[in-house]
Amino acid sequence: MAEESDLERTEPASSRRLEQAREEGRVPQSRELSAFMVLLASAAGFWSIGGWLSHHASEIVRQGLSFGRATAFDPHAMSISFLTLSWQALLLAAPVFLLAIAGAVASPIMLGGLVFSPTAMSLDFTRIDPLKGLGRIFSMQGVAELVKALLKAALVGGIVYWVVLHQQGALFALLAQPLESGLVSFAQLLLFAFMALVGGVALIAAIDVPFQLWQYYKNLRMTKEEVRQEGKEQEGDPQMKQRIRSQQRELARKRMMSEVPKADVVVTNPTHYAVALKYDSMNMGAPQVVAKGMNLIAQRIRELATENDVPLLEAPPLARALYRHSDIGDQIPAALYTAVAEVMAYVYQLKQFLASDGKGLRPPQLPTELPVPIELDPGAELEEGVAA
Repeated sequence: MAEESDLERTEPASSRRLEQAREEGRVPQSRELSAFMVLLASAAGFWSIGGWLSHHASEIVRQGLSFGRATAFDPHAMSISFLTLSWQALLLAAPVFLLAIAGAVASPIMLGGLVFSPTAMSLDFTRIDPLKGLGRIFSMQGVAELVKALLKAALVGGIVYWVVLHQQGALFALLAQPLESGLVSFAQLLLFAFMALVGGVALIAAIDVPFQLWQYYKNLRMTKEEVRQEGKEQEGDPQMKQRIRSQQRELARKRMMSEVPKADVVVTNPTHYAVALKYDSMNMGAPQVVAKGMNLIAQRIRELATENDVPLLEAPPLARALYRHSDIGDQIPAALYTAVAEVMAYVYQLKQFLASDGKGLRPPQLPTELPVPIELDPGAELEEGVAA
């Protein structure tokens, strides 16, 4: 079943999958790179301050071996001397230790970056499950680790053999050298062997790092179904999104319809379009579109206008132009100011006439031939074609 699952995981890990892995503390790791960085940092420390270390180390050894008869038979004095020399030796080695720690910390950052994950630090009893531990040992991963360990041992052994063979003459020459010069030569041989070991570990790390990166991204690969599911989670279920958009449109329509009773006039096509206008000279620079719609929505706007005594004006070119070039909440286009001004003047006169019950006033004349620019009327070309 696991093999079938691995075969199905053909898609590369998404950015979300990689982010979740980092949150869980799962990042690329290479123990060979860590070992190389520690050895390299230590070698750099020995190379840069080796002379200073050897000089002070010899002083500590000299002090430790220089004591009188009374001190030798005084346990308390010997303890104090031992603690003092140990503290000096620890301080002496501290720079190299700090460099090694820096190398150990730098290696995971080089591969996976700086990661702090409380999830990775939480207690997980499955990690100490003996059955799962045996399963990991006898798995293909365990076999691969065993083969890798054997190859590493062979490589390191080969490097040691090569160093001994290459420096055989220098090793035998140490027997004939005085103590001080022999120690210097021996330190040089040790440094040479250490650098050769670092080179061997560098070769191992150069092979292991690409393998670990490949294995890391391979383990995070996804199936096509997982990719689709993640896409739904990030972008939302299409049906749910459609339902939400439908609800949003319905709410917007209700808000729009609630503005129709407050309008000053509704310009109609008369049946296909309806645009409700409102003008407040104290707060608006130009009339504002508070509602608009086509067909059934236009019919509902007309019905609300009739129920709330909002005047209806039949002006097809103006209704089409307003519907096409104005959005709800926007002021009308400047090119329609003149036409709408005539409409608002008619509405004002109509309200005055209705308020006076027709006494002393003549009913206002319905505006016709409103000056609507032909380029703003989407139905003008169609009407010209029909007339032709």
